Amino acid sequence: MSQHYFDTDSHKYKRFELPGSKPHYNPDKPGQVEHIFLDLRLDIPREICEGTCSVRLSPIRNGIEKLTLDAVNLNIQSVQVDEVPQQFEYDGEKLSIQLSQPTQIGHRLLMKIAYSIEKPQRGLYFIQPDKHYPHKPTQVWTQGEDEDSRFWFPCFDYPGQLSTSEIRVRVPKHLMAISNGELIETVEDGGEKIYHWSQQQVHPTYLMTLAVGDFAEIRDEWQGKPVTYYVEKKRAGDAQRSMGKTPRMIEFLSEKYGYVYPYPKYAQVCVDDFIFGGMENTSTTLLTDRCLLDERAILDNRNTESLVVHELAHQWFGDLVVIKHWSQAWIKEGMASYSEVMWTEHEYGQNEAAYYRLQEGRSYLSEDSTRYRRPMVTHIYREAIELYDRHIYEKGSCVYHMIRAELGDELFWRAIQTFVQDNAHTTVETVDLLRSIEKATGRNLAFLFDQYVYRGGHPDFKVAYTWDGDAKLGKLTVTQTQAGTDNQDLFDLKIPIGFGYKLENASPSLITFTVRVHEKEQSFYFPLASKPDFISFDVGNNYLKTVVLEYPIPELKAQLEFDPHPTSRIYAAEALAKKGGLEAVKALSAALVNDPFWGVRVEVAQQLATIKLDQVFDSLLPGLQDASPFVRRAVIEALGQIKTYPSYKALKGFVQDGDPSYYVEAAACRSIGAIASANLDDKPHEEKVIKLLKSVLEDKAGWNEVVRSGAIAGLAEFKTSETALNLLFEYTKIGVPQPLRLAAIKALGKISIGQTTANVERILDRLAEIAKESFFLTQVAVLTALGQMTTPKAIAILQSLADQSSDGRVRRYVVEEIANVEENIGPEKTLRQLRDEIDQLKQQNQELKSRLENLEAKSK
Repeated sequence: MSQHYFDTDSHKYKRFELPGSKPHYNPDKPGQVEHIFLDLRLDIPREICEGTCSVRLSPIRNGIEKLTLDAVNLNIQSVQVDEVPQQFEYDGEKLSIQLSQPTQIGHRLLMKIAYSIEKPQRGLYFIQPDKHYPHKPTQVWTQGEDEDSRFWFPCFDYPGQLSTSEIRVRVPKHLMAISNGELIETVEDGGEKIYHWSQQQVHPTYLMTLAVGDFAEIRDEWQGKPVTYYVEKKRAGDAQRSMGKTPRMIEFLSEKYGYVYPYPKYAQVCVDDFIFGGMENTSTTLLTDRCLLDERAILDNRNTESLVVHELAHQWFGDLVVIKHWSQAWIKEGMASYSEVMWTEHEYGQNEAAYYRLQEGRSYLSEDSTRYRRPMVTHIYREAIELYDRHIYEKGSCVYHMIRAELGDELFWRAIQTFVQDNAHTTVETVDLLRSIEKATGRNLAFLFDQYVYRGGHPDFKVAYTWDGDAKLGKLTVTQTQAGTDNQDLFDLKIPIGFGYKLENASPSLITFTVRVHEKEQSFYFPLASKPDFISFDVGNNYLKTVVLEYPIPELKAQLEFDPHPTSRIYAAEALAKKGGLEAVKALSAALVNDPFWGVRVEVAQQLATIKLDQVFDSLLPGLQDASPFVRRAVIEALGQIKTYPSYKALKGFVQDGDPSYYVEAAACRSIGAIASANLDDKPHEEKVIKLLKSVLEDKAGWNEVVRSGAIAGLAEFKTSETALNLLFEYTKIGVPQPLRLAAIKALGKISIGQTTANVERILDRLAEIAKESFFLTQVAVLTALGQMTTPKAIAILQSLADQSSDGRVRRYVVEEIANVEENIGPEKTLRQLRDEIDQLKQQNQELKSRLENLEAKSK
């Protein structure tokens, strides 16, 4: 969670800091919290929690007369210290205890606070069935990160305080209560049951948790330790499918981190309406129940596997080794995200891991280019939750990989293990990681951290290549295009350059040189025995960057076909597509059929769609039969961009007859909507396509509503259709399955662009009504829809949403979406007319260009 002003003022990048941002620091420490004990009773129908919070504190200095705890919207009934009643003041956010006896070093204090909560705003969530969702389970669960534990018990609510903890809770007898650590006692008392959990290893308050529900308990184990999965009883069959690799993951991470899994058990609890994907509470991770996979979803959904290993990795990075301040969150989130890469490499191979890492880098790059640029470490923000973005997750993962590339595998893991072993059960900052690297390897990587961690951005490379046959020299010119006039944001890196030669009946050979790239533009000359077939910039693709290749077509074609690294082949595909022409189409077409890795075939399909030639359609068709659902989906999306009647006919069968993959079907629904709504001379009849998508909505309810959400997205393409709009309205009603309803709410923003003034008013009224709901995901759906609109009235609804929401993420998103609406207003109508005219000209130009390419091909 970081922010800084580097290269945000004079460049195109938006600022991370919003109005009201300020420096944040941990508070002064009155003493060390040693233990927290919550003794609670839940009244679930009335959404009440009541009980006591006992905090044992060892003072750090003498003479402290007042202790101040975080406590938001609690009913504080009494406060005792060492069984003596104390005077206190409470303003709804801070509980100030006036000590009758000032602190003395060596004399521990035991504070006991009696309190209750009714309908808590945050921190503790009651989930119950109602008239709209009668089948919703009865559950209670907590969410502490970042600073929400204060909403359900009084505490020193920041990560710099580590203590042991206990939770004893009384619940209805038919329900189960799961918490941190070990279950030390259960007692039945009439119609209730008391669960007593004890966490003996220190951890921060934000990792204390409680989950209550009528769960199925699926038991597994690792080296004698319980590994348990808790899910709704009707989902018991999905638990092992979704989380069953956990014991192997524990083994893998224990070995990699050089520290045996440190807790007495590992539980994963899947809960309803969870507001994150997962939360790594110490020894007891909570997960969204949407991660549970059925037999068909597992075909092409690895998100659950990544989520499971991500949260498990936090048991070391985050729970065992705890960040000292939110500004240091990249340490834990970056490693948890990199553990997804590591597990992918272990389970599926290096190609899969390389592609996974490429996608992580792209996720960060998208945020950097469209949202804001910031350093990874910062303490300037409005609320700490703002820092949980693509910079600390995906960029953090890429930074860990760059450390690995700098050190090599042996030294990297030695450094990581040193860091974990030296800092177990303590708090850390970024400098501690640097110190562990130097201690373990002797290497000082401050140069890398200065460039990628403590400042924003990354290098943007343009690479040109020529060959001098007489001198037998390869010339590579590297330009850093991100550099400003004063060169303050130039990167200084040692980049490996590979020259590849294809061999008969053998893998290509690669001659590698390493060059220092540190100036705005540099030319490098490489003496070679013969002309290389292809060039690989940044062999292994280890550095986070963007790269534009300006190579001749023969070298790009050879790189696409022969480069051993999938990311390098993908860069070649991008460069070929930019050159365009029939030769590029033929090379990409061959790769779509022949490349051995599905990830490259996916990228090739995407690049083919960017080339405006009629021949592209025929080149894409073989991909519809690809064995990989990932490739079929990419080809369907590519055909959806071509927007011709033949592409519609090619995709219609996927909507009518289906596909083994939910996601392929969903992509087909989106694509046929995009095709049918396009401004074409020869296009499918709009009403027939809307009717087809309506049939999907009526007949294809299923896992997480993936397919029907695809149909919703397809309908949203019909921006001038009142029929499509009315269908969307039906699915925004409360009572519609939540994932489908959220998709429909978001779709209202997209379809609004071409609607009549009266229909836009209808959309605004519906969104204003839904905006009054308190569920986080519903609020995000509303603000996403409003952010796409082109009317000032959307801003007023967004502002009201920010005023009522208690979630810092929503408040930040509102500011950003208001900016989007302001950008949309004004030139949008003119731009729309221009786009329609340009689309028509492009289609005419494409027909002429395609004929010309055919004539040229015949003449050769």
